[in-house]
Amino acid sequence: MPDTSARPLWTAAEVAAATGGVLHGDDRPITGVTYNSREIVPGDLFLALKGARDGHEFASAAFAAGAATALVEHPVDGGSYVVVPDTLHGLEALGVAARERAPHVKRGAVTGSVGKTSVTQAIKAGLDLAGPAHGSIKSYNNHIGVPLTLARMPVDIRRAVFEIGMNAPGEIAPLSRFVAPHAACVTTVGPVHIEAFADGEAGVAREKACIFQGLVSGGAAVANGDVAFSNVLCDAARSVGARLLTFGTDADHDARLLDFRPDSEGASVAAELFGRRIDYRLAQSGAHWGLNSLCVLLMLDALDVSLDTGLEALAGFQPLAGRGQTRMVTLADGDFTLIDESYNANPLSMAAGFKTLGARSVSGRRVVVLTDMLELGDQSRDLHEGLAAPIDAAGLDLVHAAGPEMRWLYDALPVSRRGVWRATAAELAAEAVMLVAPGDVVMVKGSNGSKASLVAKALADLQGRDTPPATR
Repeated sequence: MPDTSARPLWTAAEVAAATGGVLHGDDRPITGVTYNSREIVPGDLFLALKGARDGHEFASAAFAAGAATALVEHPVDGGSYVVVPDTLHGLEALGVAARERAPHVKRGAVTGSVGKTSVTQAIKAGLDLAGPAHGSIKSYNNHIGVPLTLARMPVDIRRAVFEIGMNAPGEIAPLSRFVAPHAACVTTVGPVHIEAFADGEAGVAREKACIFQGLVSGGAAVANGDVAFSNVLCDAARSVGARLLTFGTDADHDARLLDFRPDSEGASVAAELFGRRIDYRLAQSGAHWGLNSLCVLLMLDALDVSLDTGLEALAGFQPLAGRGQTRMVTLADGDFTLIDESYNANPLSMAAGFKTLGARSVSGRRVVVLTDMLELGDQSRDLHEGLAAPIDAAGLDLVHAAGPEMRWLYDALPVSRRGVWRATAAELAAEAVMLVAPGDVVMVKGSNGSKASLVAKALADLQGRDTPPATR
């Protein structure tokens, strides 16, 4: 690999060549790429994309903040710029150029109904330990986020991992082809975004399986063999000639989960990997992390990362914000434990969260605070009401809820489990002090759009406050 450590990410002339654009102004070194003028770091390339607002309106602000160059569709004032017919297509071309100029980089891609962001970041942790690496940030997994992550990929790295998401049919395959991964995985399949598919979960499975269409020749397809539609995933992998690797609980999987034991500091896992018994620690205690960790290990293996390095990464990988982060909140007369799962929710992740909470040792109550699951279409009522069964199976003590969809669950619960129901998360957050008592373990979970994070923040902000006697 050539020594490129001293070179910038791009130059303005290279951006023009990659996008087929015309450079106006000086050829300047570029050290980053962004479409958000509020996030400009001096040296960035500013992408004037068109969305709810036209990015060209913010070009002057971007230059004032230190942007080196802008990618635009027409001339702008304030600095050097590259003109292209369409800035989104220009970004896509820049992403492809970043991939093609670095053929030595092993690339991975991740999708799934649940867990794709956390699995992506866990894989990235392993890649980082193995050498210079690159990957998606936040949930940059759509038609902008994927080419943007590619465009930000330096030449002087060895491996990279990309998250790929969807909201509707036909979105995953094109994004996977941008990445052209050497290994791709589907974490799981469940009733998420089902309102966009006439045949519900079966359609979701087919769409998720499309990630294998972008694999390079001989690439590895990593599939969850325990899901109801595993045959869809496996057939899709075989149809493109991929090397199929499966994970699950059955003996015929390449990675088999034998035992998962959560505790206050994470979990102990027993598994078989390619027929070899392995025992390892996780910093995650969520029940779904048994299979997630096997997915991570198979992906790392396919990207030429050693097992020891993968296990080291998993042992240190902490829950992401809103995805299982746990903290102790101190009240005036005792503590409660807050598990923040407020970033996203669907029936699969809800059930996994209830199971994890049910396995926790507590001196008080096991409490869940839930807001609406979104994008469930005409199955929403049944799927919300259906949460009552896993809540009962987990032996949870109390359920607080917010939102019109969660009212279906609330009414389906026995009176002994009903806490507070409010029309919105904001109303529930305003009553946070009434929701908990010392000794409780409290999990907050809901779709991002239903504002579960407001409740999680309100509970965290109780630090140091007293709780009224009525809650004890």
